[in-house]
Amino acid sequence: MKKEFAQWYQDVIFDAELVDSSPVRGCFIIRPYGYAIWQKIQKILDQEISKLGAQNAYFPLLIPQSFFKKEAEHIEGFSPELAVVTHAGGKKLEEPLIIRPTSETIIFDAFSRWIKSWRDLPYKINQWANVVRWEMRSRAFLRTTEFLWQEGHTAHKTKDEAKKMAQAAIKMYKNFLEEVAAIPTISGLKTENEKFAGAEATYTIEGYMQDGKALQLCTSHVLSKGFVSSFDIKFQDENGEMVTPTCTSWGITTRVIGALIMVHGDEKGLILPPKLAPIQLVIVPIFKKGNKDKILSAAETLKNKFEKLGYSVVVDKDEQKTPGTKFYHWEVRGVPLRVELGERDIEKGGFVVVSRLEKEKRFLEIGMEEEVAKILSDIQAKLFKQAYNRLASDWHSSDFIERFGPLIVKNNGFYEVGWCGNEKCELELKKYHATIRCILDNKDGANNKLCMTCKKQAKYVVLVAKAY
Repeated sequence: MKKEFAQWYQDVIFDAELVDSSPVRGCFIIRPYGYAIWQKIQKILDQEISKLGAQNAYFPLLIPQSFFKKEAEHIEGFSPELAVVTHAGGKKLEEPLIIRPTSETIIFDAFSRWIKSWRDLPYKINQWANVVRWEMRSRAFLRTTEFLWQEGHTAHKTKDEAKKMAQAAIKMYKNFLEEVAAIPTISGLKTENEKFAGAEATYTIEGYMQDGKALQLCTSHVLSKGFVSSFDIKFQDENGEMVTPTCTSWGITTRVIGALIMVHGDEKGLILPPKLAPIQLVIVPIFKKGNKDKILSAAETLKNKFEKLGYSVVVDKDEQKTPGTKFYHWEVRGVPLRVELGERDIEKGGFVVVSRLEKEKRFLEIGMEEEVAKILSDIQAKLFKQAYNRLASDWHSSDFIERFGPLIVKNNGFYEVGWCGNEKCELELKKYHATIRCILDNKDGANNKLCMTCKKQAKYVVLVAKAY
């Protein structure tokens, strides 16, 4: 990037008309094009969530303050971010209400009424909602006061069942991110210091952004029994005894849109993977006054053919803009494929296609519309490979903090290192503005590593990086 990365990101989200500013600090308006991307994410994931057995519901935005106080670790973890309603209806409320930062408390209060027997389990609920967390520094899609998300909440007879559920959710997210969003991911467990407030275990998926920083893309939690007990969730088991279930919660947010920009974008703007693009093809008719009707008619005919093949298509009929201006307009929005159609193309019996990724022009004859499927599939695959290669080139295996710490400060990057499990050793990373992003999955090499800080035998292999 020629521009400073943060400024480039800011320019893209506004130039592509994904967001606009709002009069409320830390909040952004998601414009129709940005919201269309979220709707595609929502549509795809909603089907996958349903396959996990969760039913959609909706819970209130306002939660009694006393609900948060029931679970000490939960309230402590969220307290700095809470927005509190103290007055309503022209008078002071007897009990303040919290604008939800997450919904475990109000959902588990309902679970305590709905779950009575082992036959009721597993109980799985999902909701698509907005939440509010009072952020000190905001950036659209990445960290905002109000954002949109999906949150799943489940209850199970045993901890083992809950663990399998939490892992199934993470697997679902990983498949979506890699196969649909074309984002390579790293998965693993959060440390005790980094896990969700009130969780026994937090699984995470981290992504690599083009500036070398990590972005937490989603999480899934096995919640502590203390959390469940606080809301008096009990059921009668097969032996007639009253026992507590183990619960999970898991979610993904509009932060994914920020990841799409920072993983796939270039100097011209956004590049959207075809599977997530609200508009997969844009047809730009190139005409003069004398042949306008002929070319627009041919463009509409071509549009209909593409739509019958299942593509989302727009014909740019704006007569006030030059073709070059239109090309820029759709490039910055990341539309995967541009179709150019002029009189010469019609006379030759075809049309020109231009890939947003590779920018090469290719002439296709009428009747070759299905060739577009291959081009879009290639774009999808190349975006993933390009992102994967960036991640691989900036992945370093290192040893001690005094060596890789200064490198992170200067150049960012991902570092695979050993860690003894001691929180004191972990917190030394703060000196370098870095954190343990996760304890890495499928890494059995801890016996061959020493702790990055104390140099004693490592217990875990971890990923260290700066993060958003």
